[in-house]
Amino acid sequence: MGEFVSSPNPRRAAADLLLRVEQEPVFADQLIDRELSLGLLQGPDRGLFTELVYGVLRRRGTLDHVIGQFSKQPPEKLEPTVLILLRTGLYQLLYLNRVPVSAAVNETVNLAAAMIPRAKGFINAVLRSADRGRERITYPDRQRDPVGFLVATYSHPRWLVEQWLQQLGPVETEALAAAMGEKPPLTARVNTLRITRDELLLKLAAAGITAAPCRYSPLALTVVATGGVEQLPGFQEGLFTVQDESSQLAALLLAPRPGERVLDLCAAPGGKATLLAQLMENRGEIVACDLTDAKLLRLEGSCTRLGISIITTLRSDATAPPPQFLGSFHRVLVDAPCSGLGVIRRNPEGKWRKGPHDLERLAVTQKKILKAAAGCVAPGGLLLYATCSTSERENEAVINEFLAAHPQFLLEDGRAEFPHLEELFTERGIFRSWPHRHDAMDGFCAARLRRTGE
Repeated sequence: MGEFVSSPNPRRAAADLLLRVEQEPVFADQLIDRELSLGLLQGPDRGLFTELVYGVLRRRGTLDHVIGQFSKQPPEKLEPTVLILLRTGLYQLLYLNRVPVSAAVNETVNLAAAMIPRAKGFINAVLRSADRGRERITYPDRQRDPVGFLVATYSHPRWLVEQWLQQLGPVETEALAAAMGEKPPLTARVNTLRITRDELLLKLAAAGITAAPCRYSPLALTVVATGGVEQLPGFQEGLFTVQDESSQLAALLLAPRPGERVLDLCAAPGGKATLLAQLMENRGEIVACDLTDAKLLRLEGSCTRLGISIITTLRSDATAPPPQFLGSFHRVLVDAPCSGLGVIRRNPEGKWRKGPHDLERLAVTQKKILKAAAGCVAPGGLLLYATCSTSERENEAVINEFLAAHPQFLLEDGRAEFPHLEELFTERGIFRSWPHRHDAMDGFCAARLRRTGE
């Protein structure tokens, strides 16, 4: 990342960050963490800054739809700085009830005076027109233009809405589109090497932290926290880590046993690898691979905090694992690099950067990794393929092609092994979680692939 400019003004800090996300291949969550770590933003300003960044990224499509009704120039023709300022101002007008209209408009106009003075009058005019005309804002007709209606109302790219409609039909697609635009829950995974879920619940309650058990994962808690996760009681002591319930379940499906040898080919940042170590009671061996030392260092830091000693890290390309891995692991996890369409609530900038061609490109890599992983599975062993994508192209299509080319592998019906989770599996027994169906967990897919033979 290039030079980082910070500001004690939450609106200016948000506008600068949003402009950067628009123009560079950077991740908003990393920039937010960096900004907050500098300490220039204090008190309520920290929350406003974060709300503006994530809110504008999640609602970008709707905001641009509204801007288009009050601006003489369409959004795509506006200069980036002008468009970002209009989005942040309009987000405050339409979505932040606690921000007075006068503050939303005036503060945005003041920012324009500092950032792009010649556009100050234009930005003022558009925002005031939008405020006066908010009752006249129109959206495409739900019946005549269902795709246009969902795109404008719930702020998702047209191609993605069309894909969801093919998969789920109109009623469920609207429910999914709404869920994918909301703030996701903060979900913790209890470190059972050090504490039970009930004990952690009591510890959090004693500190005045609201938390509740999740429905599906026996290790998961939803936590209501206003500050940083690192400040929560028990985090520094390694009593828990942050991991969505769907991600936990994807790792639980691999079901490793104490003493086994397990391979995680795409391990960073390490949530699933450390969960596998928990399930193995920190007995056995886990080899965790990834492409860069920086990612592996982060994973090693998590192991230290959580008290895990059975994970060995190795810098390795998942498409070409070392020859000595051949046929030597009881269980292999492929948490494949993917489009992240199932986690766009958490990384909303991602949905605006991707298109259908990216799914095809990613599927090529996914198939290479899955083929390489297959060679590492011992006879009778288990291979788990998982992604945090809703796309069939990255999931069922990859699995089907793999099975056709590898007759020694069979797709297991997850419902047989996990009958209590039956509602989370498809008719073929593939794990599929959806935020609109399953207690707001992320969109995940996972398949258990068993190698036959002795």
